[in-house]
Amino acid sequence: MKYKRILLKLSGEALMGSRQYGIDPERLSEYAKDIKEITDLGVEVAIVIGGGNIFRGVAGAMAGMDRVQGDHMGMLATVINGLALQNALEDAGMKTRLQTAIKINEVAEPFIRRKAMSHLRKGRVVIFGGGTGNPYFTTDSAAVLRAIEIEADVILKGTRVDGIYTADPEKDVNAVKFDHITFDDVLKKGLKVMDTTAFTLSQENKLPIIVFDMNKKGNLMKVVSGENIGTKVNI
Repeated sequence: MKYKRILLKLSGEALMGSRQYGIDPERLSEYAKDIKEITDLGVEVAIVIGGGNIFRGVAGAMAGMDRVQGDHMGMLATVINGLALQNALEDAGMKTRLQTAIKINEVAEPFIRRKAMSHLRKGRVVIFGGGTGNPYFTTDSAAVLRAIEIEADVILKGTRVDGIYTADPEKDVNAVKFDHITFDDVLKKGLKVMDTTAFTLSQENKLPIIVFDMNKKGNLMKVVSGENIGTKVNI
């Protein structure tokens, strides 16, 4: 395997499958099988998951809700998704730990860096919920932060699109896909990979990002094996 320790970033919307809201058990099961394939080969896997399938703080703020209150609701949404993913992974035969940035001791461990790294070394899949624990920060920022803290080799951003394009490929048929691109070029071209805070943090720490289609079976294995799948962003 090209990468020994990865941070997999999944959006909450990815868990909806074909639904309009909530969690699709079939999609969870598919993801769990893909993740098990790579853990069976010794890859250490940490996961950060969004909460957009349940609630988004930004959307709440736009509707008149207090932004901080909305972001706290979004953090709880990521914990719900983390619990659902944890259940699916364990049903597939993996050992897991759910750690949260906000304390919910009855359902998850608090995030402790040394414990997280110990779990990974023991072959457990570690799911990080609750974002960074702070309002105004996205789960993309949480993903980069946790990846740096656990000394991950790469961030794998699983999306429904197979990489980074010059424009939205779902709206522009002439959009061209990049196989490789530098952090500087992403910024110069104004391409949307992550929010600026998360992207800059990754750039400053020289942590590569690979954007790929997580919904295509076998893609996760191909990415971890070093195949040219999706788009790789590096220095």
